[in-house]
Parts: sequence; structure tokens; C-alpha cells
Amino acid sequence: MRDHPSRSSEAPTPDADLRLVGLRKVFESPDDPSASVVAVDDIDLSLEKGQLVTLLGPSGCGKTTLLRMIAGFEEPTAGEVWFGEQNVNEVPPNARDAAMVFQSYAIFPHLSVFDNVAFGLRLKRLSRSAIRERVDDVLGLVGLAGLQDRPPSQLSGGQQQRVALARCIVMEPRLLLFDEPLSNLDAKLREQMRLEIRDLQQRLGITSVYVTHDQIEAMALSDLIVIMHDGRVEQIGTPTEVYARPDNRFVADFIGKANFVEAVATGPETLEVEGRRIEVPNGVPHPEGTHVTALVRPEALSLAPFDPERAFRGTVRRATFLGTIGEVEVDVEGQGRWLVDVPNAAEVGLPDVDDDVGVEPSPRSVHVLPR
Repeated sequence: MRDHPSRSSEAPTPDADLRLVGLRKVFESPDDPSASVVAVDDIDLSLEKGQLVTLLGPSGCGKTTLLRMIAGFEEPTAGEVWFGEQNVNEVPPNARDAAMVFQSYAIFPHLSVFDNVAFGLRLKRLSRSAIRERVDDVLGLVGLAGLQDRPPSQLSGGQQQRVALARCIVMEPRLLLFDEPLSNLDAKLREQMRLEIRDLQQRLGITSVYVTHDQIEAMALSDLIVIMHDGRVEQIGTPTEVYARPDNRFVADFIGKANFVEAVATGPETLEVEGRRIEVPNGVPHPEGTHVTALVRPEALSLAPFDPERAFRGTVRRATFLGTIGEVEVDVEGQGRWLVDVPNAAEVGLPDVDDDVGVEPSPRSVHVLPR
């Protein structure tokens, strides 16, 4: 293994269940060194006990590789992985105090629910009574009580996922790792299972790392979200922080739907957009006269008859009823197309295509991108 950076020589604080220091992974081509791929690029991350942290990003951003280095399935090119006060770089996966819930469930088809969950405990040579007690307790926790004798073939997808989760929890690991565990479930079951996972993780207080490319899943589950792109961390923050106050355009565009407004900073709390002054109570982090990009989410815009004092003039290009909201696409003079969410669309109705409308932003929801 290569030498690690000098900054990682100090042990982490005892309250950090997981710490990554300068972690880097390069997949090298033996035939062509120039074809090497940097999958994870110099990542630092610290998790406090009981936190659930989601690694979120598009395909190929390095999130699964990072998870596999935490689990021990990939060897870092550089950097260190700490579990509490222990450096685990040289510790094999089966000796690390971590358990992983895989995307494919990876349960044994020839074993019953009970035997699947008990498998790891038997390898540890626990007594039969201890195994019975712990397995029964965990099956109750995940809603599988009474199904212990069933084979996996007689379980639904959600029940099979609960078996995979129970098999990890029963080992009482320090860290629980999730590799896109809900991607094989239908939308409604996926929503139910993510709520169950979050509730169970909070009740047990197990520090967890969860990999997904689903923004809604990340928002619903996480204490912190780590947004990754091209092997690097773009932003770490709570769901509210990364959604309402993204650090850059990539994060703003990746999390949720985004309207970007080109403006000029005219003061510490004001912008000028197409000759119109907009108050920004949350602040403008740029000197006066700077050309800036501001983010306005679709739900922070409202439609009304055009008023030049308050709104931007626009023309409706698309209006789609989505049940809980209506989504309206508007050509805004000087700014291009904006998305506007219309709440309670079934009652208030939607405009027609080619209607002239006014689009008014909520000033408190305008976020000027730092960079």
C-alpha cells in the first residue's frame, strides 16, 4: 500500500465513529498509464455516532467506490479509514465492525428467514439460545415476526429487503453500510422502506452510510448529505442546507428542480434583474457590480396577472397536472424558461399554453450562488 498523507497521522476524536482522511482511489490501467481513472479524489469526512450520512451523486461520481473502501472491499490508493480510534486500512472486510446491505439483497435462497439472519451469529459460534433470542428480537424489529420458517422464494421484494437488513442488524455492527438497497423495489414500496430504514436506524442509533442516486431518498433519510461529482465532494450539509443554500451550480441543479437567474449585485441584500430591483434578505455574497447567478426553486415562484412593479412577464409554454402540484413552464423575458409549481392545482386550475402571465419570486427564497 502506498504511503498516506502526513495530515492523517493523528487519530480521530473518540466521538467520531467513522473518519476518512485524504481518501483517494485510482484505477490504473496496466497497459496504458494515461488511461488511469481517479474514482475518488482526496476526500475527508467525519461521522458522529448515530448519524446517517448519504453519499449522493450521478452514476460514476465515486460514491460506491468510496463505500467499498469503507467496507474494505477496495484498497485505497492513498489516505486512511478510521473506525473510532482504530485505523482499519489493513483490516480485512470480515474483521471490520461493519455490515453492508447490498442492492441485490444477497440472501441465501436455500435457507429459511431464520437461518439467513442467524448465519453470521453461527459463524461467531454463539450458543443456540443466544442466537434464538437475538434473531427473534431482530425479526420483530423489522416486521418479520412469524415468518422465520419461510424460504426467500415465498417473500415479497420488501420482505426480502427486510431479511437482508435484519441479517446486518443482528450482528450489532458499529457501522451499517447501504449500497443502493431500494433500487429494485417499486416506487410505493421504496417510499415505505426508506421510512422504515430511517425509523429503525434512529431507534438503534447505528452510525450509517447510505449510497443512492435518488435525491428524494437522500432528503428523506439523511442527517447529512455528501454530494459527489467526478470523485470529489461538492458539498456536505443537511438536506435543508444543500437544497436551499447550495454551494455551486452543480449542486443546485442536481438537487431538485432549479431556475437560474442572471443578475447583478447592487448591494449586500439587493440584485438587479432585467432592470428590476429584487430584495434578497438572505444576503448577496458578492461585491456590488458583480455579475452573479441566483437560484429560485419552482415552488418559490407564483403566477399572477403581470404587474411590472412586482413580476416578470412571461408566456406559458407547458402546463402539466401532477396530482399534488401543477408544473408550468414559462418563457420569461430576458431569462429563458422557468419552471413554476402551482400548489393545489386540482382546485385552482392551470393556465393555458400561450397565456401571458406574471411570474413573481419570493425574495426570501432567492439564493445567490457563492461561486
